[in-house]
Amino acid sequence: MGKVKELQTKLQEAREGLKYITATAESGAGLVKATVDGNRKLVSIAIDNELIKIEEKEMLQDLIAAAVNKAMQEIENKIVEHFRNITGGIMPDMPNLDFGKFGF
Repeated sequence: MGKVKELQTKLQEAREGLKYITATAESGAGLVKATVDGNRKLVSIAIDNELIKIEEKEMLQDLIAAAVNKAMQEIENKIVEHFRNITGGIMPDMPNLDFGKFGF
């Protein structure tokens, strides 16, 4: 039972630390950058001034979506690594484990 309590404590610590993990990705050769946090929240979008033109609106929308999607993929890997580090090997190595299903 001690291991279960220890795991619960470590998982709570890991959950609380998610807000400090970020991933930034870019699209359009760096013209659009998106940053997300470990809670899967979009933190910021940076858009190069070159794209701020009405005739570039559709391309800009596509680049924003691409950058956000890449950042979301990167944050998933960081979340898994964060939980592995916090739990100190208590969590089994399950490469397809979706922490989102557990509320993380």
